[in-house]
Amino acid sequence: MNDGRSTALRSRRPGRVTYGSAALATVLVLAAPSTLLADPVARAAGHAAARAAPTVIAHRGASSAAPENTLVSDEVARRGGARWIENDVQPSSDGVPYILHDATVDRTTDGTGPIRSLTAARLDELDAGSWFAPAYAGARVPTLAAQLADLRVRGGNLLLEIKGRHSHAEVARIVQDVRAQSMSGRVFVQSFDIPTLRFTRELAPELPIGLLRSTLDADPVGLAEDLSLTAYNVSDAALATRPGLVGDLHEAGVAVNVWTVDSPARWKALDALGVDGIITNRPAELTGWLAGRTPAAATG
Repeated sequence: MNDGRSTALRSRRPGRVTYGSAALATVLVLAAPSTLLADPVARAAGHAAARAAPTVIAHRGASSAAPENTLVSDEVARRGGARWIENDVQPSSDGVPYILHDATVDRTTDGTGPIRSLTAARLDELDAGSWFAPAYAGARVPTLAAQLADLRVRGGNLLLEIKGRHSHAEVARIVQDVRAQSMSGRVFVQSFDIPTLRFTRELAPELPIGLLRSTLDADPVGLAEDLSLTAYNVSDAALATRPGLVGDLHEAGVAVNVWTVDSPARWKALDALGVDGIITNRPAELTGWLAGRTPAAATG
């Protein structure tokens, strides 16, 4: 995007994996297959008990502390307590899905040009870490398949933004990669593009979908019902113009995730509204803030 809720844990055997030039130890817990944002549905059915804390969703990984949309950024997010990671996916010129936010590789790698004009072989050569800090030299632009494999083994769930307009065939390749890694239960697809979400629903009805919005639609609830959305994922600025929308969407059984929020003052306000997830560049700080919030804040 421009600028979850898992309830059980399984143990994982420790191991090691290399990210660029650094070797990092394995996280020992893995969220169970996604029950992300089931709470609004329960509320709508009248079964909710005490309200849980919003899910922490790491924006492009821990992008305030490591180079965004890289495996090392995902690892830093996990170490900070985030079990959901938000990343962006786009295809290479030869149709391989890669994890990258911008339309070009210029800002976050040592290469130049639109991602859709570069082959997978060329993308694999790029340094995606040095721009952030010398310590991250050698980090790569991961393929979607590599990211899914990393999450499957090391832990975590993926809020995957399909970036921009994608063809039916391009969405089908993304779905193919998700299924090949046996990650359908741990991937949540979001997009600003409605046709892309319709393709996703057609090709993979098992995947939950969320509509991204920087401004509110005239009838968010009606649109959510039309698209069979699991979540309506809205910018913090847009939600501030109509905070009551959270309750309206919850009544319709639709979750609300808010992006991209790095301020404790806004975390407090969104927590009070009962949003389901907060997408942040500072996942460790948000995790700590939620753990330390007062009983009054925690119970509304």
